[in-house]
Order: sequence, then structure tokens, then C-alpha cells
Amino acid sequence: MSTEMLTYLFIGASFALYIAIAIWSRAGSTGEYYVAGKGVHPVANGMATGADWMSAASFISMAGIISFVGRDGAVYLMGWTGGYVLLAMCLAPYLRKFGKFTVPDFVGERYYSQTARVVAVICVIFISFTYVAGQMRGVGIVFSRYLEVDITMGVLIGMGIVFFYAVLGGMKGITYTQVAQYCVMIFAFMIPAIFISIMITGNPIPQLGFGSEVTGTGQSVLEKLNGLSTELGFKQYTDGSKSTIDVFFITMALMVGTAGLPHVIVRFFTTPTVRDARKSAGYALLFIAVLYTTAPAVASFARINLLNTVSESNYKDLPEWFSNWENSGLIAWIDKNEDGKIQYTDGRPMEGKPQFTSERGISGERLVSNDPSAGENELYVDRDIMVLANPEIAQLPGWVIALIAAGGLAAALSTAAGLLLVISTSVSHDLLKKNLMPNISDKQELLAARIAAGVAIVIAGLFGIYPPAFVAQVVAFAFGLAAASFFPAILMGIFYKRMNREGAISGMVTGLAFTFAYIVYFKFINPAANTAENWWFGVSPEGIGTLGMLINFSVSMVVCHLTAAPPKHIQTLVEDIRVPRGATSSQPVVGGSTPASDFG
Repeated sequence: MSTEMLTYLFIGASFALYIAIAIWSRAGSTGEYYVAGKGVHPVANGMATGADWMSAASFISMAGIISFVGRDGAVYLMGWTGGYVLLAMCLAPYLRKFGKFTVPDFVGERYYSQTARVVAVICVIFISFTYVAGQMRGVGIVFSRYLEVDITMGVLIGMGIVFFYAVLGGMKGITYTQVAQYCVMIFAFMIPAIFISIMITGNPIPQLGFGSEVTGTGQSVLEKLNGLSTELGFKQYTDGSKSTIDVFFITMALMVGTAGLPHVIVRFFTTPTVRDARKSAGYALLFIAVLYTTAPAVASFARINLLNTVSESNYKDLPEWFSNWENSGLIAWIDKNEDGKIQYTDGRPMEGKPQFTSERGISGERLVSNDPSAGENELYVDRDIMVLANPEIAQLPGWVIALIAAGGLAAALSTAAGLLLVISTSVSHDLLKKNLMPNISDKQELLAARIAAGVAIVIAGLFGIYPPAFVAQVVAFAFGLAAASFFPAILMGIFYKRMNREGAISGMVTGLAFTFAYIVYFKFINPAANTAENWWFGVSPEGIGTLGMLINFSVSMVVCHLTAAPPKHIQTLVEDIRVPRGATSSQPVVGGSTPASDFG
């Protein structure tokens, strides 16, 4: 069977499975739609959390960035894994004990303010749409290559699938769909990694292969990469170009951003008890670690294969995978010296991203309308294809290539569904039910949630069709926004009973506005100024969420001490939340109406 047919079969079978699960687990109430009826087993919730958290950025783009930038890419590994530990230890059990449906619900109740709730809803929508743009872009990339449609059509197909199971099943449907998606994506990521590790190092365990010698060379993987890189004019793979302060700020932004991401936090509201929330956090960390400890190896192997395959090769002699990705618009070659060979070195081959024409060059390559840049480099490779193209570059069997296509879609769709659910619940529950239309029935609220999810999917699709940057970079901005807005409000809401609504609202608004403005200025308004010389304190837009967080903390503390303390029942609530015992009740202590013993 051809690779194309296998790809259709694998993707079709996985989609059929997701839709069947959505029909089987269709939500019948707002409780099932928002938090899956709070009846999800810790192991299932751990797998679903892993799928929710390991997005297209983790599956498709993270290894791609590490493959291209080497050591600097380690900030994503450190930030995202460290952030998950922070979330599991410091936030998840306490938020579950509070017993609310959403993060804005927690903020609104803890800070006894509808204004705080609305600000939190705005933050959720900002963060979630920024994050979901990367997921829909990932969907489009996979479809454009493997189903041979353009990225726009790929995004539209992905929108249709997500619409079906997110709108129909809600959190209940999404949870069990994500369990299946985790299994698909982890098999899809690990099997090619194992094959390629054996081919390059002879070691079947990628994590160990990463530290082994390349077969027949006497050099370790990193030594081989350093040699290949410098030989072709790149900097050494193990050298970093980012300053220490920027690495610290990006890592911290990703860490606290992870802990403030609403679609991850809400997963801990779906377990029966606080103890189960802690257990599911541990399981999720274990499931996530499988992929994250493999990613550096996959990045290195992909880089070795790419450099060995394309450098100084005749275009006409290149394997079929090159033309396949060229046809998808994610690889481009400009034959600057007209010798028919690919010169691949440091620098940009052209101005901007490739704009393909309908014409072909002398060697048969797709021509672009971009002006060539001044350097010697002739090859453009989109970073986001490295994981997906890796099995083809290594000439693995067709079923492995088909499997990684299904895995890439599972990664993007699982996170997109979780984000869209967070958006829809914030609109229907926090904006309508708790603010604008408090008298609507359970059935009307459920309908509003489904309509909001549908609208959100359309907007997310537009972001996917017109993306602002690489998938992982788009996602990094979402983490920065979460770090600057939610994390301080949630952390102080749990551990500092003196924090009041005025302080929390001021901090969230200031932190979010500053971070958003900084990112927009350097990425969209004045991208030419996006250099280390012009950044504040040498901090890039990817890391500015840390500074936004510090501003949030500072403003919150100043304002809260200049205004009245929270009511006594709110301070009692904060003390009760922190009691480290299992909770079987899902009702918070508001106004002192629920005794603390109910949380024991």
C-alpha cells in the first residue's frame, strides 16, 4: 500500500475514533460540558492533561526550533516541564478544592468582584486565541503536506473536526477524546525516534542515543553536529546566541505561563477529589516526560539527516520528500549561482517567507517572487516541518510516515479543543450566566456554550490561516500573556489572604497590557527594531511575560495595601482552601456557609 493511502487510512481511522468517542460521551448538562461531571479517573485525566498540554508546539515545533537553534531551544524544555511541576505542586490541588468550573469563576469568587471576573474572561480569551492560532497552523501544515491540500483548506478541515467533538461533547467528550489522542501522538512521536536512533547510533532508546556515538564516526551526536554545522558555515550546535538574562526570562515566562494557562488548569476541576487532582498531576508529568525527554534527540537526529541529505546535493538528485515539502510551500530553493546544487549555510536565502509563482526553474524547482538576500545560503526550510519530515528524510517505511501525520494532527486538535472549550465556557458561564443573563436555564447556558465554541472555532481558523509566526513562538507569546496576567492573581489568591479585588484587577490589567503592547510593538508595529540592542534590559518578546508578571505583582501589592482589606469571609475562605486534606465537596466556602470540615 502506498504512503499516501496509508496516510489517508491512519488519519481517517483516528478521526473516526475521535468522533465516535464524542458521540459516546456527549455532554447532557453544564456540569458534564464544563468539567466532565467531575468524575474522571486520575490516570485518564493525566493522559488527557498530557494531550491538552503537549500541543502542536510540543509535537511539531519544539524539536524543530531546537534542531535549528541548538542550545537556545532548551528554554522551551526547561520552561514547559518546570512550569508543569509548579502547576502540580502550587496551584492545581487548591484550585480543585475551591470547586469552581473555570479560572474566571475562581477569580470572580476569590476577589468578590464581577469586574475581576470580566477582566479574567478577557485575559482567558486573549491567551486562548493567541495559543490556538499555533494549533490551527499546525493542523494546516500537516494537511497541506499529507493530504496535498493548501494550508487554508487544511485549517478548514481541522476546524470541522474540532467543531464536531468540542461542541457536541464538551469537556466530557474532549477528555476521553484526548486520552485516545495522547496514545496516538506518543506512538507517533516515539516510533520514528526509535527507528532513527537505531539508524544513527545503534541504540534503540532515543534518550540514550542522544548521548551515544554516531555509528562509524567515533564522534558523539553533538560532536558530529558541531562539526557539520561549522563546516557549512553555521555556528556550533551547542553554542548559544541568547544572553543569560534573556534565557532566564524566557524560561521563567514559560514556567509561570504554564502554571497560568486556563485550559490546563481547568483539567484539575474534572477529578472527583483533591487527592485525585494531585494524582492526575503526577501521572500527567510522567506522560509528558516521555515526549519531552525524547525531543532533544529527535531534534539532533533530524538536523544530522537534513545536513547530510541536502548540502552540496544536486537538486535533480534529491529524494522525493524534498519536492513533496516544496510543493506544500514549506521548503524553497533559490539557485543563486545557477550551478544546480544546493548551497545550505547560515543566513537568509531571500527576503521574507517564500512567495511561490506558477513557474519552474531550470532544475525543475518552484520559483519564488522574493528578492534573493545578499548571503550565500540558497535554502529556506520552515522549522515546523522537521519532526514531520524526519521519517521521510530517514527513508522510514510508509506506515511510520502515516503514523506521524496522525500524531501531529492529534497534538494540534487536542489542545485546540481544550482551548476552544475554555473560551466557550468563559463566555457562557462567566460572562452570560454570572453577569449579563443570570436567570438563563441550564439548557440555555449549554446552548450558549456551544454557540460560543462555534464562533471561537471560526476565529481560531482565521488565526491559523493568517499566522503571525512559527507555531512554537506563537505559543510562547500565549505563555507570556498567561504569566503576566493569571499567575500572580491565582498565586496570591491562594496564598495571600490580604490580596483584595482592587489589587488583583489592577495587576492583571497592567501586566496583560504591558506584555501585549511589548509583543505587538516588536513583532508587528516595528519588527526591524526587534534586536537585543532595542529590548528592555535585553529581554526578548518571548521572555517579556516575566517582566509583565513582576509588574503585576508590584502593582497588585501596592494597590491592595492602599485599599481596604478583603471581607472576613474571603480571608477565611483562603485559609480553608490551603488546608492540605482531600475534598469530597465541590462547593467553595463563600460567606462562611460551608464548614471547613466539608473539605476534609
